[in-house]
Amino acid sequence: MTATTNAPPARKRSHGDRAAPPAKRRSLGDLKVAMIFIAPATLGFVVFYIWPTLRGAYLSFTEYSLLSAPKFNGLDNYHRMIHDSFFWNALGVTVEYVVINIGLQTVLAVGIAMLMYRLTKSITVRAIILAPYLVANVVVALVWYWMLDFQVGIVNTFLGWVGIDPVAFFGDSHWAIPTVAGINVWRHMGYTALLVFAGLQTIPAYVYEAAEVDGSTEWKTFWRITLPLLRPVLVMVLVVTMIGSFQIFDTVAVTTQGGPINATRVIYYYIYERAFTRFDFGYASAMALVLFAILAVVSLVQLRLLRARESDLA
Repeated sequence: MTATTNAPPARKRSHGDRAAPPAKRRSLGDLKVAMIFIAPATLGFVVFYIWPTLRGAYLSFTEYSLLSAPKFNGLDNYHRMIHDSFFWNALGVTVEYVVINIGLQTVLAVGIAMLMYRLTKSITVRAIILAPYLVANVVVALVWYWMLDFQVGIVNTFLGWVGIDPVAFFGDSHWAIPTVAGINVWRHMGYTALLVFAGLQTIPAYVYEAAEVDGSTEWKTFWRITLPLLRPVLVMVLVVTMIGSFQIFDTVAVTTQGGPINATRVIYYYIYERAFTRFDFGYASAMALVLFAILAVVSLVQLRLLRARESDLA
């Protein structure tokens, strides 16, 4: 009698036992390639942004110069900042500049964008409008510094031709900040106008057609249709312009060096003076950290109040 054994039936191969599908393998390969391309930018971001930020935050709690190692002093730098009249003056001058710059630049940019949208959409016109933005800030500041010179500037020469006395654009404390703001408005308004122009192109044409059928005038259409539908773009423009305005430095460094009588000593220039002229890196780092906090808070408030993520286009 022959012994027999009952072999278990062969188990069917389940879906989990199969090799990874080609699509999944391809996505993993794409991820690896993407990480290789992203790695240099990530490394640069960490080295030139994250690490300096963390280092600056640490130095803000120390007394540090290039001649000695950092010495922890707690909140002394921040307490000193509260009683520093030069810091508050610099902050006030910066706020004055920001208000003038944002107000003029936004109004002019919206006006230019509306003219381009209504009259012409030529690429050549866009290139001409953008041209000042492509010139370095230092070059723009030097050119305007020579043009607005009190004695030999072409602007004061023209004013003399029409019977107006020369104006000390950079030497008068009342004119200095508006002049610096005007220079930067001239350079940046073309770029801002193109951003607004791009936003205008996203507004459907049927909205304007319906307004025209209802008898709406151009003025009413602008205030009741165009501006509300431009809100997401305008919020972005205002936030970016505000952050850039608080960081004004090169125009002041080239033209006025903070004068006359601290009339143009903006916060960035004051931080530069404390760090690289007086080598007070601990105090300069504290001011930089406070400026970072101010920009973060103001940006969040702008985004919340202006409802950046909402659109009136239903």
